[in-house]
Amino acid sequence: MSYDAYGDLEVLHLSDLPDPKLAPSAVLVEVRSASVNPVDWKLMGGGLDGLMDVVFPVVPGWDAAGVVVATGPDVPELAVGDEVLTYARKDLVQGGTYAEKLAVPAVSVARKPAAMSWDEAGGLPLAGLTALRMVELLEVGSDDVVLVHGASGGVGHLAVQIAAALGARVVGTASERNHDFLRDLGAEPVVYGEGLEDRVRALAPEGATVVLDTVGGVLEQTLAVLAEDGRHASITDPTVEEHGGRWVWVRPDAAALGRLTAVVERGQLRVEVQQSFPLEQTADAVRLSQGGHVRGKVALRVTEG
Repeated sequence: MSYDAYGDLEVLHLSDLPDPKLAPSAVLVEVRSASVNPVDWKLMGGGLDGLMDVVFPVVPGWDAAGVVVATGPDVPELAVGDEVLTYARKDLVQGGTYAEKLAVPAVSVARKPAAMSWDEAGGLPLAGLTALRMVELLEVGSDDVVLVHGASGGVGHLAVQIAAALGARVVGTASERNHDFLRDLGAEPVVYGEGLEDRVRALAPEGATVVLDTVGGVLEQTLAVLAEDGRHASITDPTVEEHGGRWVWVRPDAAALGRLTAVVERGQLRVEVQQSFPLEQTADAVRLSQGGHVRGKVALRVTEG
C-alpha cells in the first residue's frame, strides 16, 4: 500500500514495487502484520513535511511483525526463519511496513515472543517503546501514583501495564465503556474531561506523582493534579517542557524492544487489538484510527504464514 503525493485516504492505493534492497547490516522481513499509528496518517497528510525528508512513492507504516527471509552479511545475531518484531522508522520516509517485504536495520529488530499473535506483535513496537520511554524517563517506581491520560489508547494501555508491573499505583482516564478494560489492566479508571482534578484527588488526595499524557490538550489538568515535585511527560504537546515536563519521542532500539518483550513473556504486558484489517482495506483501518476512539491498536494483516 503506497501513496504518490500528500493527501487523505484517497491517495492510498495498492501498488507493485520492487523488493527493497538489503544493506549489509539489515534483514529482509516478510511482514505478517503491521499496525496503524496516528503518525502514519499525519505523515500522509504532510503534517511532518518540515521535519522529515520524504521520497515518493511512500509505503507508510513503522510497526511490523514477521519472518526473516534474508540477512545481510553483517547480521550474525539473526537468521532466516526467525520470527521478529520491529519499530522500523527510518530517517527517510519511503519504505514502510504496509508491504509484503520490509528491509530494516538489525539494530531495530527483536525476537517475537512465541505466545504473541502476529497482530499483537505488530502492534507493540512503536506504542510500546513510547510507553516504555515515558516510564523510564520519569523513573516510575513502586512509590508512585501514576495518572495516564488516554489510558485505553495505543500508548496509554501499554503505559498502564508497564507502570503497574513496576509496582506503581495507576489511575487512568477513559470513557466509561472502557473502565472495566482498564481495571483488567491494573488501573483505577476515571472519566476524562471537566472535573478530572476532583476525581483524581478523591482517589489520591496528594495528587499524582507522575502524569503521562498520551492524548494532548490536557496540560492544565496535568498541572492541576500533579503532586508537589511531581514529574510529567507528553507524547503530543512540546509545551510541557515550559512547565518542567518532558516531550517524548522514541527511536528504534532493539535493546528496549527486548525489555518490552521480557515483560510480555512474564505475563505482565499484553497488546489489545481492537480490529484487524487485510492490507486491501488499509483505508478503513486508517479511518478507524482517525476517529480517535480506538481501544488499544488497529492491525493490518499483510501476509499469511
